[in-house]
Amino acid sequence: MASTSVSRVVPASPGRVWEVIGGFGSLPDWVPQIAESTPLEGGRVRRLVMGDGEVVVERLTGFSEGGRHYTYTIVEAPFPVAGYLATIRVHTVPGEPDSAEVEWSGRFHPLGSSDDEMVALFTGIYRGGLDALHTELAD
Repeated sequence: MASTSVSRVVPASPGRVWEVIGGFGSLPDWVPQIAESTPLEGGRVRRLVMGDGEVVVERLTGFSEGGRHYTYTIVEAPFPVAGYLATIRVHTVPGEPDSAEVEWSGRFHPLGSSDDEMVALFTGIYRGGLDALHTELAD
């Protein structure tokens, strides 16, 4: 099993950050590579359309409003992985009420690709998303 984790301190309070990213269907609001998110099964599944037209379907498997985190799996995607499980979490930054640390982590079994290739792919996705979030909140 391979895994990766990326974190980024962003210029907003943890509550404000969670308002932006805490909705399971909110990825298009802060990740520019995602063109749309359609909720399915009462919001427990999201169908994402990427900017290039690729479709990713993900299922929410855990959610904590108070803990400011959620966990999800990939149901369908063009990525060569199995057993994908990821978590997005918002942490407080001690002594900095107007900042938050956002952590995006995932683990998975590469299929037909090396661990290093898939770790690089998901690290890039997570880093790009958190960089976009930082830009969104800095405006």
